[in-house]
Amino acid sequence: MLRAMPSRAERYLAHLDTLTGSAAPRLQPIPSTQPGLDDVIAVVYADEPEPRYLTGATYGLSLADHPDWHGVRPELWISVRSDDPVWALAIGYLAEQLRGTCPFVYGDTIDFGQPIAPESSMTAFAVSAPAGLDAHQYTLIDVGGAPISIAGCYPVHDTERKYIREHGIDSFWQLDWDLYDVRRPPVV
Repeated sequence: MLRAMPSRAERYLAHLDTLTGSAAPRLQPIPSTQPGLDDVIAVVYADEPEPRYLTGATYGLSLADHPDWHGVRPELWISVRSDDPVWALAIGYLAEQLRGTCPFVYGDTIDFGQPIAPESSMTAFAVSAPAGLDAHQYTLIDVGGAPISIAGCYPVHDTERKYIREHGIDSFWQLDWDLYDVRRPPVV
């Protein structure tokens, strides 16, 4: 009996499983508001990479088109010291709302417009390489069709979002801050 080839989504989820090593993730659909595009799926890993941390990823951003994408298409990744799944749901929401309009390239900042989660005063995200992964784990992921590259989303304060826009993401990385701490005070 022939078995059907895994879908693009199944291949991507299998790749995420190799990165996390934890129990099966919770998959939360974010309903599509864009005709012709499937829902975005927020993939939520509890206690990953260790207890009292949360890691999340998206699937569905890469189904859209953007003029800045040349062959490789992004999906989003977040890893924070929290047990609140709202962090992963927030990047799923961003992926769904901004696919086709935001390129999600390193150095981009995204104003969430309100505190992202009840436990934090952070209201924005900065996009850069994903935390805790080596380059071979997040670039050119073969899922069939256009490869996927994972972009990290880092919760930041509004003052930090403005700093990144003015001075660049590399300058922000040079500051002393804990990239997993969603309760930290602003560094600028």
